[in-house]
Amino acid sequence: MEGHLAYYFLPIQSGACMTAMESWKQFWHTKNSTVALVRDVLVALLAVLIILTALWAYTGAWFSAPMVAIESGSMEHDDAAFGRLGYIDAGDMVLVQKISYTSDLVPTKDIVPHGGPVHGAEAEHGWMTYGNYGDVVIYKPLGKDDVSQIIHRAMTWVNVTFVNGHYRYTIRDFGIYNQTSLRSRELFGNNESIDPGWTHSGYITKGDHNQICDQISNICPQPVLPSWISGKARGEIPWIGTINLFFEDILHGKNTVANVHQDSLICLGIVLTILISIPIILDVHDYLKKKKTTPEQ
Repeated sequence: MEGHLAYYFLPIQSGACMTAMESWKQFWHTKNSTVALVRDVLVALLAVLIILTALWAYTGAWFSAPMVAIESGSMEHDDAAFGRLGYIDAGDMVLVQKISYTSDLVPTKDIVPHGGPVHGAEAEHGWMTYGNYGDVVIYKPLGKDDVSQIIHRAMTWVNVTFVNGHYRYTIRDFGIYNQTSLRSRELFGNNESIDPGWTHSGYITKGDHNQICDQISNICPQPVLPSWISGKARGEIPWIGTINLFFEDILHGKNTVANVHQDSLICLGIVLTILISIPIILDVHDYLKKKKTTPEQ
């Protein structure tokens, strides 16, 4: 076996060494099954390395997972067209771009919140991602590492102070200043006045398909600190994450694939069919071409 590999990497012809180009051509077009297997493995590893390097460079998340699979429909939009491109839906893979921050006491400049009717992206008809105003962030609820991360939209920043025995809340984007209770249909689902019980400043987050923000639910009952945020969503690979969810369901006894919409499953089936068909078509083409050029005995 070693003799075959040596022949293709260091071929001898007419007593002299072949040029590097000739060696490469013979290695690339070899009919030896062992050498062909080595070649294919090397090409596959090189392709994976190039793709990972490109993803790491784009997201800034070096040597960590550059994207996450979406498990639920909390960010979906009811008016999405067939295939749901441009939105975040169950079964999608979303790239996670790293953010920088200077302190947990102030918002980071790397995140543009949705804002409210007074200030922010919504009021200014400004920055939009995934069908709505502002950035979508991926964060660890309460900063915990042992729970699933949440991918929801950064709605606004709330400043929390403790004065005369009471917590006071300022949400500039919504025109709220130094209040002990809050009222906002967009954040809390109704116009009732509530005291959320928050004890520190941070981001208020909310799924586009949810009626209330995470901070008055059991998702994350406190504002999100910048240090809890793994990154912001930047780009997506639609449908492919369903494969990841399938294996996660098997390993952990979940049923997240049930959250994937039928049109997304259809699109995934089409993509997989095309990917599987390409090498088959190429093999058939090579076979027919070879059969055509081979003289009959």
